[in-house]
Amino acid sequence: MEQREGLIRRLRRSMWGLAAYAALSYVVLSSVLRLTLLLVFHKGIHAPLWQQIAAWFIGFHQDLFVAGVLTIPLLLWFALTPRERFGGPIHRALTLFGLFLFFGVQVFIAAVEFFFYEEFQSRFTTVAVDYLLYPTEVFVNIWESYPVIPVILICALIGALWAYSAWRWFGEAFTSPPRATTRWFVTIAIMGVLFIYGMTVPWKRGVHFSSDRPLNQIANNGQVCFVAAAWTRHLDFPAFYKTIDREEAYRRVRRMLEQPGVEFTGGLYSTRRKLLGDPSRPRLNVVILLEESFGSSFWGILGAKKDLTPNMNRIASEEGWLFTNIYATGNRTVRGLEGVICGFPPLPGDSIVWRLESDNVETLARVLKRDGYHTVFMYAGRGLFDRMKGFSLKNGFDEFLEEKDCPKITFKTIWGMCDEDLLNWAIQKCRELHSTGKPFFVLVLTISNHKPYLYPPGRIPEDPFRRKRSHAVKYADYALGRFFEAVKKEPFWKNTIFVVVADHGARVYGSEDIPIHSYEIPFLVVGPAVVDRPRRFDMLGCQMDIPMTILAMIGRPYEVMFFGRNLLKLPKGDGRAFLNHNRDIGMFAKERLVVLGLQKTVEFWKGDPKKTGLEPLPHPGPFEKELERDAIAMFQVADEMYMNHRYHLDPDPTPEED
Repeated sequence: MEQREGLIRRLRRSMWGLAAYAALSYVVLSSVLRLTLLLVFHKGIHAPLWQQIAAWFIGFHQDLFVAGVLTIPLLLWFALTPRERFGGPIHRALTLFGLFLFFGVQVFIAAVEFFFYEEFQSRFTTVAVDYLLYPTEVFVNIWESYPVIPVILICALIGALWAYSAWRWFGEAFTSPPRATTRWFVTIAIMGVLFIYGMTVPWKRGVHFSSDRPLNQIANNGQVCFVAAAWTRHLDFPAFYKTIDREEAYRRVRRMLEQPGVEFTGGLYSTRRKLLGDPSRPRLNVVILLEESFGSSFWGILGAKKDLTPNMNRIASEEGWLFTNIYATGNRTVRGLEGVICGFPPLPGDSIVWRLESDNVETLARVLKRDGYHTVFMYAGRGLFDRMKGFSLKNGFDEFLEEKDCPKITFKTIWGMCDEDLLNWAIQKCRELHSTGKPFFVLVLTISNHKPYLYPPGRIPEDPFRRKRSHAVKYADYALGRFFEAVKKEPFWKNTIFVVVADHGARVYGSEDIPIHSYEIPFLVVGPAVVDRPRRFDMLGCQMDIPMTILAMIGRPYEVMFFGRNLLKLPKGDGRAFLNHNRDIGMFAKERLVVLGLQKTVEFWKGDPKKTGLEPLPHPGPFEKELERDAIAMFQVADEMYMNHRYHLDPDPTPEED
């Protein structure tokens, strides 16, 4: 007993004891957060109890490493302080303030992690990294969506109490510091141990011990995930993902892109082909309404449990072509743009909208511009966000119109103007373009169905200031209903193809590595230019197929490079969906999901996501192995063509002179 008391006494008089206390505090905080996530979100976890217990211990392994890293600044502070100033008033005050910041910030990060998981069912991802680059939209959105001041005050109070407890326990640690050489030796030794220990942390792919994706996320450490997300944004595909022989890859891709009405016009190492058509057919206008987070889970006509889209239900059932089995390629707006306008697979890391090698890539705007169309991108917010403006103007759009360009805004949030204002403005712009006699392509990107879920009062019965997602969805549906009522009175109504499609689903849920359930989106075509009668199409497809399908509806001959296909000409049962989630990519076809992961891993799932959750397939057969090679081929070829600047038909732009 006396020996134990003596040890405790020595630790309380030791600066190493104070550092250990800080590290242990972080481990306790992380463990409490992990337990909280398990308890609060247990309904989304379908793993056995032993795996849930294992998740805590696996996470503890990462927490120890992060705790050690976070205490390095404290150890360096001790090592750098001259012995004669050690324990002086200034040194003590700065140490106490540093402890307050350390504990307060870590509690705040834990709170942020909780809210992030609530929204994305994930630890920090590239979303968190990207959001830091846009403080105006993101921080004001957080301010409007969450109780920021109470959270900060609570975190500051906890941090102050924690720092005070450390001071009470370890105040004597400043009375007799070791020699500087000893302090440096211990600090460097600890850093060396952490370096070796860090090699056991799964940095790139993260924890992956269970077939239940949410449980893997809970077992992760949020700060490790954040660093990994920033580190793996620009991945060398062949170095981290499985590949096959180059010639085989291109042959497989060409086979997957073959279909009636299309002929290849490029060599083996190209996806260039001609969409056959009649050059005498009229150049129909195209208007794409890319709706923020407007996933199928809200559409009653698509089987939503809670029907929030009465206007879209009516239009789809009475006057539209509704594609009922379409999936988003990712869960970010830039992924939706990549699929809908670029027809491009969702490579791991960043979308090509974000990437630096995107000054000349093929887009639907480029294709139509070569046929004499005037092309316009209309966005409810700031074009700076996600680099949308720069990407668009370099890749086929004649104009990019954003919030500051709108002549009349009646209601807006930090993300931009409400859907009504944007859609009314779009009608005015189309009317103006129609008067020139030139065909036009207008892409409209909305924002109302996004936190803080605010919209103009009085449009729907629900109170906008309750800030509920379901209310924002109903408002988005209301605005679309008003748009179609108004646009039917316009002179361009009869010769325009109107497309309603979501940029992605509302939120991520599901056990699979790529939670395909939450990726299902509507694809609706409206307008007498092509819709002769209401129809439904149940072929499997994804956003990559939309550009080719639109061009086929126009019916003129076009040169294309898109990786998608015309959905109207798909053989029965031959559909595919290509998907991305964090650093996993995959292909869904014939009730099989092939997932390609970092470190060249491959996993298989089986089932119909419309009926039940997919189940792991631990022993794939020859059929699944063929699908695996097809999936590898598609992503491998897309990466090679993009990285070598071969995903375009137009000449490369002349470099600007300095």
